[in-house]
Amino acid sequence: MHHYHSLEEVSLHNSWLTVGVFDGVHRGHQEITKLLTTGAYASGVPAVVLTFDPHPANVLGRAEIGLLTLPDERAELLASMNVDVVITERFTRELSAVTAFDFMSRLKRHLGLKHLLIGYDFALGKGREGNASRLTEIGRELGYSVEVVPPLSNQSGVISSTEIRKLVSVGNVSEAAHLMGHPYSLRGTVIRGDGRGKKIGVPTANIDYPREKIVPTKSIYAGWAYVDDEKHMTAISIGVNPTFTPDKQIPSVEAYILDFDEDIYGKELKIEFVARLRDELKFDSVDALVEQIWKDVEETRMILKS
Repeated sequence: MHHYHSLEEVSLHNSWLTVGVFDGVHRGHQEITKLLTTGAYASGVPAVVLTFDPHPANVLGRAEIGLLTLPDERAELLASMNVDVVITERFTRELSAVTAFDFMSRLKRHLGLKHLLIGYDFALGKGREGNASRLTEIGRELGYSVEVVPPLSNQSGVISSTEIRKLVSVGNVSEAAHLMGHPYSLRGTVIRGDGRGKKIGVPTANIDYPREKIVPTKSIYAGWAYVDDEKHMTAISIGVNPTFTPDKQIPSVEAYILDFDEDIYGKELKIEFVARLRDELKFDSVDALVEQIWKDVEETRMILKS
């Protein structure tokens, strides 16, 4: 898979394409991607996904949206779904003012676009003029066809990045994983913390996580940690550690990796959230805190083994 950071870097012929933010690359996105790759491979042409960064809502001031996936994470997930090319186009106010015809002409020029797959509510171009009917009309002139993919729903309604963001933000990581089709994750460099975990016999890895991403609510979670591509059970704490630092403002993300004793300072650590165990609590003593931590560890082990 090739990941480009500008359409200007790309020159393809007869490609099949889908366009969107694809934040989270959830099960609805995966339905589109499956149709894209199956059709492209049958035709012997490249399967291409064009996505955007930053999120358009953050650029246009409609909202301040925390992300489920950063561009490289999106590309990694799409590569696992057999996409040939991912293009992360920089989204700007200038790009938002480009007409649908001009934008599609640019795609035709750089990708040799033959077939476009879009979601049921997709629109692009100035004033979101490029809806399904307009893109089909433009396609007749430029020489590409359009396929509209219906939404994927569950008992709660249409699966969407917006709904998944809400679930992650309140700590319902298990339901978020169900809608995404994969666990929610954070990754970052392991940095030095205050060292309290080591002093009480529970050394944790502090993660310098990207501030653009959504951080689940302050709680204790069961999950997985990936160190040098090796997967380990881990109990994850997100919070301000009220037993020791109740006045702390920005939550820390700390991972206690089970059955693990290596120095990983400076390494990248990826953690996946599987289940929320409990709220972050303030304890009356260090002994009470340690007792609860070991209960969390055993619950984590039980959940992950099952």
